[in-house]
Amino acid sequence: MDALYQFGISLIQSFQTLSPALDGLMKAVSFMGTPEFFLIIIPFIYWNIDRRVGIRAMLVVFVFDFVNTSLKILLHQPRPYWLGGVKEFGDAGAEGTYGLPSGHAGRTFALGGYLATQVKKNWFWVVIVLYIFLVGFSRMYLGVHFPQDVLGGWLLGLFAIWALAKWEDAIREWLADKPLSTQILLGFLLALGMVLTGFIVRFIVAGTPDPAEWSPYNVDARTITHFFTIAGSTFGACAGYALMRQYARFNPKGDGTKRGLRYLLGIVILIILFFGMDLAFAAIAIDESTLGYILRFIRYGLALFWVTFLAPWTFLKLNLAEPE
Repeated sequence: MDALYQFGISLIQSFQTLSPALDGLMKAVSFMGTPEFFLIIIPFIYWNIDRRVGIRAMLVVFVFDFVNTSLKILLHQPRPYWLGGVKEFGDAGAEGTYGLPSGHAGRTFALGGYLATQVKKNWFWVVIVLYIFLVGFSRMYLGVHFPQDVLGGWLLGLFAIWALAKWEDAIREWLADKPLSTQILLGFLLALGMVLTGFIVRFIVAGTPDPAEWSPYNVDARTITHFFTIAGSTFGACAGYALMRQYARFNPKGDGTKRGLRYLLGIVILIILFFGMDLAFAAIAIDESTLGYILRFIRYGLALFWVTFLAPWTFLKLNLAEPE
């Protein structure tokens, strides 16, 4: 493994000879693999293009993030700048988790790859391939991921697409005859399972401490807060989508003015909810506490519940969308 680390560090050093010319561009490209960027893009698809593609895009990202977060802790591999020899151009405080697999690289593969299977246009495939490659390259350039981290993220993104394609129809048919209350309860139980997995994963690695030289960097490496993020997001999206299908079925088509207005209204309220709750909850409890975990679950759950149900319901009430 040491030889693999050294190869990766040498490769990253060669990329970083392009610094500072590419620093700003690479940070911007890297942002395009963050959950915050996806909170801008996926609601647009859901509200304005195709709500079925939109909800599946959410689910493929949730599947990826859940497995990715679990593997990061189980594998507990370092980031390049933890070992020295490369510069770290990102936000070091935000990169306190383990390196393998790369969340940014895999998330872009999962979303971009799924969308490419739906659009099926040559030009779109070219755009997606470029997008996936650039985000992966940016993570190495910024010194926060080894090449194997990026490759691992891509493979895991491919797995998420495969899993959605393999099991989506069977799960949808199984849920079809279930009452709304049962669908919502199943979504909550799924979220609880994700949270429980987080505790189990952390327990498994409890007896294998990290090398002491990583200690200045790996402060958040074994946190389970992200499991509550994924669980809350999954429950909010599943419950919201089930309610939308029964009480707020909307047509995402329409003229450009209505599409623009509903996206503007929806995204402004989403931003207010997302960051407003972040500020409010941060004043109440720290993340690594029982109350902090619960508030994180609520924050992400409400944000996705707004996207999937409350926003469409509002659009219909304001005549910004037509019922289906």
